[in-house]
Amino acid sequence: MFEIWETSEPARLISDAGSLRLALEKVDTVCRLRHDQAAARIGDSSEGYHFEIRDDRGKALARLTYVPDTTRAYRSVLNEELRGEAQP
Repeated sequence: MFEIWETSEPARLISDAGSLRLALEKVDTVCRLRHDQAAARIGDSSEGYHFEIRDDRGKALARLTYVPDTTRAYRSVLNEELRGEAQP
């Protein structure tokens, strides 16, 4: 079991996931939402957003800081290798 946290102040639990791959996809979805909010000028995104994926003991396994770039369309924060789509 994995937990996805937004660690910007105040820290809050976003969701949980049964696999690391699903946790990464959920982080990507939240980043897309934050990009859309920034494009609509909802909230202050100048400091960026901070996320953690934690294991079932609360240990941080991955961290991401995402700063939306509203001058272009959203581009996934996950690369092919993280998605498991890399070609050998």
